[in-house]
Amino acid sequence: EAQLVESGGGLVQAGGSLTLSCVASGFTFDDYAIGWFRQAPGKEREGVSCISAIDRDTDYADSVKGRFTISSDNAKNTVYLQMNSLKPEDTAVYYCAATSRWYSRQPDDMYYWGKGTLVTVSS
Repeated sequence: EAQLVESGGGLVQAGGSLTLSCVASGFTFDDYAIGWFRQAPGKEREGVSCISAIDRDTDYADSVKGRFTISSDNAKNTVYLQMNSLKPEDTAVYYCAATSRWYSRQPDDMYYWGKGTLVTVSS
């Protein structure tokens, strides 16, 4: 069955960096777009970044452009999110998710979800 497993979350000071990983299995990885989403307490789940199916073009929310980088290693069925210059408002549970659409940062478009990894940015 399809499975996504996130790792790499933790506690970091403002201005610091973390790299999240998402390992996928149970579906044709190269044919799916993979998105990173986050949900902070009291807020809706929002799309942070997406890497497209096949050619792996990338897309980012305005709030993280220039700070976050999404990438993939198709041979390892893994997607990464490199997060630099972290801010307290980046604190959230981060989820990776997969869709057969070309790309999407809309949670409702996603077919498969990981369990999430917590990122806490202290001030």
